[in-house]
Amino acid sequence: MPLTDTAIRNARTESKPLKLFDGGGLFLLINPAGGKWWRLKYRFAGKEKLLSIGTYPTVSLKEARERREEAKKLLSQGVDPGEHRKAVKASVRAAVEDAFETVAREWHARNKDVWTPSHAEKILARLQGDLFPLIGAKPIKEIAAPEILIALRKNSGAGRC
Repeated sequence: MPLTDTAIRNARTESKPLKLFDGGGLFLLINPAGGKWWRLKYRFAGKEKLLSIGTYPTVSLKEARERREEAKKLLSQGVDPGEHRKAVKASVRAAVEDAFETVAREWHARNKDVWTPSHAEKILARLQGDLFPLIGAKPIKEIAAPEILIALRKNSGAGRC
């Protein structure tokens, strides 16, 4: 029998973890301490696997079911949902690590010892005030020359070097 929101809200356990099954491999794991975690049990390449979907009530019953269906679609395409999630996280992490601001701060940290302290401060202040707001979050690979030119022209006020 599928779960209901009322049944989930009222579910408690006192001694050991309790599993409430919704169907299609989706279940809610209730901890004696009060935590409620959505899990999806599935098989890929002949092995049983477990995918964490989120915590209740942050992830509602409806949303947990939607995520289950997304995982089932991936499985039908021959893709392991757990590995797919790891790949997405890695690509997001790589995009953040390759962002202009991250690379510029690394460059600044590497070179600030050879500059005078006032020069190092000016460079960082200009990066923070002029370039980071415009292109700081963009991956280096995606920044085109016209974007840099626009940023430079926009921020080339009087008295600036």
